Amino acid sequence: MLLVTFTLSAQRKIKLLNQDWNFTYGYEVKKNVYERIDIPHTWNKIDANSGNPSYYRGLGNYERDILIDSAWKGKRLFLKFYGVNSIANVFVNGKHIGEHRGGYTAFIFELTNFVQYGKINTILVRVNNAPQLDIMPLLGDFNFYGGIYRDVELLITEKAVISPLDYASSGVYLSQKKVTKEKAEVEALVKISNLDNQSGLQLALRVKDGNKTVLERILDVNSNQEEVKIPFTINKPHLWNGVVDPYMYQVEVSLYDSNVVIDEVAQPLGLRYYHVDENNGFFLNGQHLDLQGVCRHQDRALIGNALRKEHHDEDLIIMQEMGANSIRLSHYPNDPYVYDILDEAGFVTWSEIPFVGPGGYRDKGFVDQESFKDNGKQQLIEMIRQQYNHPSICFWGLYNELKTTGDSPIEYVKELHALAHKEDPGRITTAASNSEDNQLHEITDLIAWNRYFGWYRGAPSDIGTWMDELHKEQASFKIGLSEYGAGASAFHHENELKKPKAPDRWHPEKWQSHYHEEYWKAIKDRPYIWGSYIWNMFDFGAAHRSEGEDIGKNDKGLLTFDRKIKKDAFYFYKANWNLEDKFVYITERRFVVREQSKIKVRVYSNCPEVELFINGKTFGKAYGSYGIFEWNNVNLYHGKNTVEVRAKIKNKEYSDQCIWVLQ
Repeated sequence: MLLVTFTLSAQRKIKLLNQDWNFTYGYEVKKNVYERIDIPHTWNKIDANSGNPSYYRGLGNYERDILIDSAWKGKRLFLKFYGVNSIANVFVNGKHIGEHRGGYTAFIFELTNFVQYGKINTILVRVNNAPQLDIMPLLGDFNFYGGIYRDVELLITEKAVISPLDYASSGVYLSQKKVTKEKAEVEALVKISNLDNQSGLQLALRVKDGNKTVLERILDVNSNQEEVKIPFTINKPHLWNGVVDPYMYQVEVSLYDSNVVIDEVAQPLGLRYYHVDENNGFFLNGQHLDLQGVCRHQDRALIGNALRKEHHDEDLIIMQEMGANSIRLSHYPNDPYVYDILDEAGFVTWSEIPFVGPGGYRDKGFVDQESFKDNGKQQLIEMIRQQYNHPSICFWGLYNELKTTGDSPIEYVKELHALAHKEDPGRITTAASNSEDNQLHEITDLIAWNRYFGWYRGAPSDIGTWMDELHKEQASFKIGLSEYGAGASAFHHENELKKPKAPDRWHPEKWQSHYHEEYWKAIKDRPYIWGSYIWNMFDFGAAHRSEGEDIGKNDKGLLTFDRKIKKDAFYFYKANWNLEDKFVYITERRFVVREQSKIKVRVYSNCPEVELFINGKTFGKAYGSYGIFEWNNVNLYHGKNTVEVRAKIKNKEYSDQCIWVLQ
């Protein structure tokens, strides 16, 4: 049992409740077989990632005791969960206080009338990740890890509060009505929960530029008022400008009672404007920006989806090193902390709901069932309201790979599109498709395709031809690439460049590199592609897969599942996307034992020229195109060969070295 103690003042208090939970499987809560765990936690970190498609999907029970201080009587208490997959039923002292259905958004319940003050209270959370026909997603090429895998918080407030009950949002919505380089017009909408209809309250809004307050508004709040609108203008705004300058103001909203602050919420305000042109792509603050994007799943080897902040931080640092400036959070909303760091890094972000197909029930991820459709709308509202103020988010994603046969989802997607614009008129909707039905593609503001020429069929070079034909035939479409990629093991190597037979077990790293080289050449030459997103930044768990080096894994990542090895293709993108961090990198470096004495040496670099040395002997300089440098017919000696490359810029030398052994 962990006792929660701290000194109360008038403002809200937040206490993290991640420690000292007891966990057990199954329908019956058997206290004698409890396992002591800390949150974040998933019960599938081993079985789901072991290649067992029958990994445990069922009930898990989390229980812990908490001392509810008698000093909290007269306050309001809330219990907030940031992610529980996928159904959570919460009990306090044996009484059911609420259910949440959906595994990727936050939810909150008020405990005020359920607790016993001055006593030990018991919280029980019954979690179920079994398949459900009325909860998104029905299916997916990823693992549905069960558990309380994000933070749990206890919130203590006064009776009048900036509402935490509006779909577990901040209760503050900052709508950017019109933003230019000259002026930003913003409207703040603040939700109020005033339990006793208390009178005499005031609401203050302050915009902070660092430590400096640049704007302040104070309004009276009526006793029965549930929301307050506060319009304001900032002249000559400092714009949030992507990775170049991800500047943010801070908005502090304070609720006063007799000049005493009784509640306060702070939210980011990154002022920006953007649009997408069907011929010229994405524009941020009036300037064209190539969206160099990646997709990311929220799991890791031996951890599953129970990630901590340091895991998210590490992933971002890796993406920054490669030079990415945009991300698709596939296929579900991420932890709020992820959006925070994406704001700060300046990544243009695509956040989507888990409306995922195809396969599964009737060969698609849609069932024409009202409870299913209601759940999708609930998850869309939750995603938008909870992440409303993040400047990094430019696109709301509505679906991934739906089919229009059988129970067609077209009318439902129209409802989602209308709902997204009702909830947030200022942002753009998009979707990821592999369908041939253009009725589906005409609904969202933008459309993007998942295309794997050169992996499942065709050649990598086919992507350019296919995109050009699509752009010509559907000239009004704003076209993106939402997924493209090829599987690779960092330990599968061969001399000949040849396409693997997906989904075989042999996934040579060389083919993945070739695949991405060809795709990026096509993407770079086509400005009408508004954004492109590599599938995937990291290998991820997919229990049903039996291909590549390890079963139970999708190995299309540019890094291994544990983030320990950056595959060769990572450095190809770094050579093209990150022109500041100079480097040279020898490809196929893990192909150590060779059987051919005459080979081709390939290097990725963002330097203008690179020199090759074998055992100290120079093989001359090469000049790159798309960051690729090649030396043909290079001789290896029998036994150990030291391979080294060097580049020099302004008297600074960059080098790389590896060992190859000729048998």
